[in-house]
Amino acid sequence: MPDSATWVSELREPAVAVLPVVPDDLPGTRRVVLFGPPGIGKSTAAGLLARRLGRPVLRLAPGPQDAGVPYTGLLELALALPPSPTARDLAAALDEAADPAAAPDGTGPALRLRRLTAAALRDAPPVTLVADNAQWLDPASRAVLRWALRLTPELPVITAERTWRPGSGGHWSGEDAYAVHVPHLTEPQLAALLAPYRPAPGEVARVHTRSGGNPALALALAEAGGRTPGPPTVRRPADDDPVLPPRARQLVGEWLDTVPDDVRELLTLAALDDRPDLDLLTRLAGPAAAHLLAQAETAGLLDPVPADGRVRFTATAIAAELTTRLPAAARRLLHARLAGASHDSLRRDRHTALAADPTDPRTARHTARAAGHARLRGEHPLAAELSLLAAQRTPREDPGLLAERALTAVRDASHCGDLPRGRAAARLVLEHDTSPAPRVGALLALLDASGQRLHGADELFADAIHEAAGRPDLTAQVLLRQAIWANVSEGAPHRAAALAERAARLARTAGDTTTTALALTMLARVQRVLGHPDADTTLEHALSLPRTALVPVNATPEHLAARHALFDDRPADARTTLLPLLVQAQRTGDAEAVVDLLRSLAETELRAGRCAEALDYARRAHTLSDRTGMPPGPACYTSALVEGTASRTGTALAHARRGIDASRHEDNRVFLSRNLFALGHLLLTAGRPKEALEPLQEVRALETLQQVRDPSVLRWHADLAEALLAAGRPDEAEELLTDTHRTATDLGRDSVLPALERARALLDAARGQYDTAARRLTDAAEQLRQLPLERGRTLLALSHTERRARRRAGARTAAQRAADLFTAHGAHPGADAAARALRRLEPGPPADATPQDGARARLTDAEQRCAHLAAAGASNRDIAAALTVSVKTVEATLTRVYRKLDLRSRVQLAHAVTPARE
Repeated sequence: MPDSATWVSELREPAVAVLPVVPDDLPGTRRVVLFGPPGIGKSTAAGLLARRLGRPVLRLAPGPQDAGVPYTGLLELALALPPSPTARDLAAALDEAADPAAAPDGTGPALRLRRLTAAALRDAPPVTLVADNAQWLDPASRAVLRWALRLTPELPVITAERTWRPGSGGHWSGEDAYAVHVPHLTEPQLAALLAPYRPAPGEVARVHTRSGGNPALALALAEAGGRTPGPPTVRRPADDDPVLPPRARQLVGEWLDTVPDDVRELLTLAALDDRPDLDLLTRLAGPAAAHLLAQAETAGLLDPVPADGRVRFTATAIAAELTTRLPAAARRLLHARLAGASHDSLRRDRHTALAADPTDPRTARHTARAAGHARLRGEHPLAAELSLLAAQRTPREDPGLLAERALTAVRDASHCGDLPRGRAAARLVLEHDTSPAPRVGALLALLDASGQRLHGADELFADAIHEAAGRPDLTAQVLLRQAIWANVSEGAPHRAAALAERAARLARTAGDTTTTALALTMLARVQRVLGHPDADTTLEHALSLPRTALVPVNATPEHLAARHALFDDRPADARTTLLPLLVQAQRTGDAEAVVDLLRSLAETELRAGRCAEALDYARRAHTLSDRTGMPPGPACYTSALVEGTASRTGTALAHARRGIDASRHEDNRVFLSRNLFALGHLLLTAGRPKEALEPLQEVRALETLQQVRDPSVLRWHADLAEALLAAGRPDEAEELLTDTHRTATDLGRDSVLPALERARALLDAARGQYDTAARRLTDAAEQLRQLPLERGRTLLALSHTERRARRRAGARTAAQRAADLFTAHGAHPGADAAARALRRLEPGPPADATPQDGARARLTDAEQRCAHLAAAGASNRDIAAALTVSVKTVEATLTRVYRKLDLRSRVQLAHAVTPARE
C-alpha cells in the first residue's frame, strides 16, 4: 500500500478524476470500500488502486440478476482462482450446495464452503480481490466471504458499491475496512474530463450544475449536447433541456433506485417546488420527512440541509428526471398538494397554475396574473416561468394575445438571464406572429437574455436584421445590440463605434429618439475608451434627447455621465447622479440595473474615501448578482477593489480570481481586464509586486488588443510600472510611464497624472535621486487632497522614500499622516501598512522599558486618540462623533489597540494609557 494518504490526479478511464489512496499507517488497512452513487467512478478508482498494488487481480462483478441466486458470487470467485486442488474442491462444493437435498437447511454446505473458500484464498498466489458492484453480491456469498476473509487478513480486498454507511456494523470484507466516499468532480476536474468535447465558454459550469460533478452523467450530457439538432435561432444545448438524453436518464434512474419508494416520492415533491425547504416537506410528509431526506442525502441525491432548511439536489438533472417521468395528471395532483401546503402566496400561485387544467381558457389568464404578482415582488425567475406558462396556454385562435404574452415572457426571461425560457418564448412569437415588430422584439429580448452566454450570435443577429428589413427603427435596435456585443464579447471597440453610429443615424431618421439616445450613449462609451475627442459632445447630445419608452437605467446616458465623472475623479458629481438612478432601478425591479448602479456607487464611495459606504454597496451588489444568477465577473471586480482597500486582502483576492475565471468562461473581455487589474493591484498593495506583474501584463496585452487608449478608464499603468520596477526592469517602467503621461496629457486626463508621478518618484528613488522623488511625491499628495485613499498611498510611498534617504523624521511624519488618513476613512489594510512603516522607524526601547511600553509607543496618533477617549469612558459612538469617523472604524481601531497592548478589556486599557497621558 502507498505510504501516505493523498489525492493524485489521474488520466480518465474514462471517468475518474482523482484516486483515493489508502494510508499504510492505519492498523490492518488491507480492506478498502469505495462507495458512492452510480457513475461516480468507483469501478475505475478500484481498478487504478488495484494496479498500484502490483498484484494480479481476482475480480468479482455481480449484476442485478445475481443478487437473489445463492452462491453466484462464490462461483465467480472459484472460476477466477488459479487452478489448484482447493479451488477444484470449492467448485465441487458449490455444485453440491446447489442441490437442496444435500442439506435441507443449508448448514452443512455453508460450513464446508467457508472452510474451502478460506483455504483457496490462502493457497492462491499473492493477489488483490476486487469486488465491483458489490451491492449485488448475493447474501449467501457475502456471509461465506465475511468468514473466510477474517482468516486471510493479509489479502488486500477492494470493494466498490453504491451505498454503505461507515460505522454501521462493519463491512463483510473486514471489520476494519477503510471507507472512501468517492467525491464528485470539481469544476476544473470536469473541465479536464470534457476537454475532448471542446465545450463552449460557460458550458462546463452548466454541465457541472446539471450533473453535480458526477463524471458518467456529465459525459452523457456532453455527448448529447454535441448532437443537439435545431436551426440556429432556436438551438439550445442539451443541458438547457428539461428532458434528459437517454443515457443520462438511465444513470439518474439507477441513482434514484438506490432509495426506497417513499424517499423518491418526497424527492418528487421537492423537485416540483422552485424553493423546497424542510418546513414545506414536513407539512407534506409529517415527522418522517427528516428521516427520508437523510436517506436521500446518504445516497448522494441531496446536499446536506443547511441551517436555513433549503433542500438542494446534488445535481439538477435529478430533479429534472423526477418531474419528467411523472404523467401529466399525476404532476397536476402533486402541484395541488403543494399549493395546499405552501405558506408563501407566490409559491401557492405557482402550484395552483401548474395544477390547473391547461385546456381551460381561464388558466392562461390566471397564470398571467400570477406572473404579474411575481414581477411586482421582484421574483423575476418565477415571473419568467409563469409568463411563459401563460403564453403556452393561451388559445392559438388568439395570435395577438399569444404574441403579447410570449413577448412578456421573453422580457421576463431577459430580466433574470433565463436563457432556456427566453428561447422557448421567442419560438412562440416566431411561430405565431408574422408582423416584424414582435418578431424582432423577441429576437432582441433573446439576445438581451443571453448576454455573453449565447453562441452562434452572428446567425441570430442576421435573422434579426432580416426580420427588420425596411424598418429603420427596428434595424437601429438590432445594430445597437451588435455594438454592445462587439465591445464586450469581441473586444472590438472600433467596430462597436461604427455600429452604434449607424444605429443612431437610422433611429434619428425614423424619429425614434429613445433608440437614438441609447445608440449615442453607446457611441460615447466607446469613444471615451478609444480616446476620441468627441466623446463628451456625443454624450451631451444623448443627454439632451427625450426618451419616450422605458429603458434599462444602466443603459441611460445619465449612468454613463456618472461613470465619466468617476473616471475624472469627480466622485461628488457621480454620487449626485447615481443615487436617483438607483431608486429608479429599484422601482422598476430591474436586477441587472440595480447591480450596476450599486457597483458604480461602491466605486464612487471608495474613490471619495467613504469605505464603510463602499463596502455596503459592493456587498449588496454581490449578493444580488449571485442570488439572481448573473455572470459574476462585474460584481467580483467591484468587490475585489472595495474589500481589498477597506477590509480584507484575502477575501478581495478570492473575489478577483473568481471574477477572472468567470469572465474567461463567459468570454467577457471587458471584465476579464478589470478583474486581472484588481488582482494585480491587490498583490502590489499587499507587498507582492513580483506576483502582481503577470496579471498586470495581461491587462496591458488585452487593452492593446482592444485598442483602449484612454488611461483614465482602467488605471493599471502606474501599478504595472511599479511591478516592473520591483522586478528589476526600470527601463520598461520608464518607457511605460512616459508613453502614458503623453497620452493622458494629450487627452486632458489630468486625473491620471498623480498616480503616474508616484510611480515616477519610485523610479527616481530606485536610481538614488531621493530629493527629486520626495518632491514628486509631495506635489502628488497635494494634488490628491480630494481623494484621501490615493493621498494616503502616496504619503506612504513618500515615507518609504524618506526612510531610504535616511531621513527618519520625514519618513515618520509621512507615515503618520498616511496612518491617520487610512484610519479616519476606514481603510484597514492601508492603516495596517502605515502602522508597519511606523514600527520600522521606531528607535529601540530603553533598557528599563516594559514590553507594554514598546507596544504603546507603536500606537499611531489616531490609535492613541481613540484609546485615550475609550479609557476615559467614552462609548464607541461618542468616540466616532468626536473623531468624525464611523463606529465601525472606532471598533477596528480599538481592536488593533488591544492587540498591540495585549489587553482584553477597557479597564486594562485605562491602566495602560493613563500613565502615558499623565
